Amino acid sequence: MNKVILMGRLTRDAEVRYSQGENATAVARFSLAVDRRFRRDNQDQSADFINCVAFGKTGEFLERFGRKGTKFVVEGRIQTGSYTNKEGQKVYTTDVVVENIEFAESKASSESNGGFAPSSAPSPSGAAGDGFMNIPDGIDEELPFN
Repeated sequence: MNKVILMGRLTRDAEVRYSQGENATAVARFSLAVDRRFRRDNQDQSADFINCVAFGKTGEFLERFGRKGTKFVVEGRIQTGSYTNKEGQKVYTTDVVVENIEFAESKASSESNGGFAPSSAPSPSGAAGDGFMNIPDGIDEELPFN
């Protein structure tokens, strides 16, 4: 099985071209910055940059909405390939072929942070060191689970 699900932000506007011929098809290429779950101490990079390609209606969707910083959820498959460059060297490629794409946040949320993810997410007010919210004293009687 070859199945990929990614969530990240476009590193630049999607580049869309149309195939030649009677039935021109949109081909959108873009790179998705996907945050790593864990960061090693000696590494500066905290995201992976995944090359993606989308065809047809999905490519047209990206032509319209694929702007730098927009957060998407992408579903697709990994495809490898190769070509010979101008210097005669063989170059190997790996792309995610997009089968489905959806917005991962609202437009208002995207605009509020300038289209980019904050470097470190602020903790909610009242959050404990473990990331869970503290429950004020006396409110536990109102909770449906005790």
